[in-house]
Amino acid sequence: MSPTNSFREWLVHLVLVFSTVLLADADDQVPLRTASGIAPRRVAIIGAGSGGSSTAYYLRQYADFFDIPVNLTVFERNPYVGGRSTTVNVFDNASYPVELGASIFVEVNYNLMDAVKKFGLNISGAGQDRPNEAEEVIGIWDGERFVYTQSESLSLWNIAKLIWRYGLAPIRTRSLMRNTVNKFVKLYKPPFFPFSSLSSATVELGLHKATAATGAEFLKANGISAPFSQEIIQASTRVNYGQNLALIHGLETMVCMATDGAVSVEGGNWQIFAGMLNSSRAHVNLNTAVTSIQRNSNGTFTISHVQDDHSLEQSLFDDVVIAAPFQESDIKISPPLDHVPDTIPYVTLYVTLFSSPHRLSSRFFNLEDAEVPETVLTTLPHGLDLGSREDGVGPAGFWSISTLAKVQPQGEHETSEAPPEHYVYKIFSPGRLTAEFLANVLGVDAPQSAGNLTIGDLPREDISWFYEKTWHSYPYLYPRQTFEQISLASNLWYTSGIESFISTMETSSLMGMNVAGLMVEDWHEKLRLGKPVEWNRWVKADNTEL
Repeated sequence: MSPTNSFREWLVHLVLVFSTVLLADADDQVPLRTASGIAPRRVAIIGAGSGGSSTAYYLRQYADFFDIPVNLTVFERNPYVGGRSTTVNVFDNASYPVELGASIFVEVNYNLMDAVKKFGLNISGAGQDRPNEAEEVIGIWDGERFVYTQSESLSLWNIAKLIWRYGLAPIRTRSLMRNTVNKFVKLYKPPFFPFSSLSSATVELGLHKATAATGAEFLKANGISAPFSQEIIQASTRVNYGQNLALIHGLETMVCMATDGAVSVEGGNWQIFAGMLNSSRAHVNLNTAVTSIQRNSNGTFTISHVQDDHSLEQSLFDDVVIAAPFQESDIKISPPLDHVPDTIPYVTLYVTLFSSPHRLSSRFFNLEDAEVPETVLTTLPHGLDLGSREDGVGPAGFWSISTLAKVQPQGEHETSEAPPEHYVYKIFSPGRLTAEFLANVLGVDAPQSAGNLTIGDLPREDISWFYEKTWHSYPYLYPRQTFEQISLASNLWYTSGIESFISTMETSSLMGMNVAGLMVEDWHEKLRLGKPVEWNRWVKADNTEL
């Protein structure tokens, strides 16, 4: 062996020994300090959905504004950012992206709207791409008949039609919704922001009356008639949350009616959260699952995480944010948490996307020769009371069917002429759809034994493309007055507890922003950085109008 090789072997051995010593003493190490004399806070954020992306985004802004150096690391077990906000491409063509999860946000979603402006994203009105071939835009079906249909949403005719059918209920509902929203938006600014207890904030804002009652109870107590509640409002709670008014609480019921200015980002809402992460300058680890969190003797955390190549690594952090439902994280934490989030049931939502040359069948919807509305929402028929049952879909069998767009089918064709455009549909349902159901909805012949077959068994001339996805999309929003702790232990934070309060992209973003605020306050106190954080300074500097 040459002297050079011997020297290299000795050098490698020395490096390995030195590295082992460093890892063994990791608990006792102190990160290098910056010129300001403050050691950068090493923050791990687990989850790159709305909550995690927003935590990173606002934490960077607050830390920079209040002169606290931070190093941010985001772990995401999926190969993409955005969490339940993600798209798939019809025919695998990037020109036809379709939202698979969270589809729209509205004008009172201040964080999302502000991010869209800052990142220069293009938005379009909800339903802008639909074909506009049917006279009726929306129909509400109870499994036997359409109890209500509507053409253009802002027409005077439709307003008059609503008042004639339901009296003052639509006006009272809008007033109740606005009153509820006005209370909620106070959470964005001092003196409520940042709130250390969602339960306490709910009471202080007077929203506990809405969360403590079912939607049916809350609407009745506020003078909203039963027909309007069951036919219109319940159709909205079903399409948005797969839950009837006798189950879902009153606050989320009001959220379903706050639809003014509904929009989506062209190309996918996930771009909001990608923009947040990019702006945060966080190191983002995709395809990386966190398996354990170990608190060390000096208060730091050792996080074990597995890459997609199954390699196990460990990293050291000062603060950890769990930005995903705790019960689905499969993370082992030691020592045990001071506050363990409740295990709550989540809705299992089946999303079926497909394209077809066929329009929705009038026969299936008992319309004879009339056109089927392009969006079909569902409700329960009058006289059927399923109470607070989780399996509350009723005779309709599905939550909604939406005609999203018309697209040009892909592939080779026998003639030089372009083939007719195909309709793109999205169906929300509580279970996987059968080939028989889909054939009936499209008015085509079902294959033999179709009840045991699925969408992939239908002929290509009837279903030209499809995509199926099962989500644990949102919790069952039972009435409650208390909510999960935001701080699960010292320097260990949780964002997903807000989902039992309101489950939307915006509210997850709000909790991410709130956790960032609480962390900055905590650092000021523990690191003795001077007087408490002056949030009014930030509000003036941010200059965001609510």
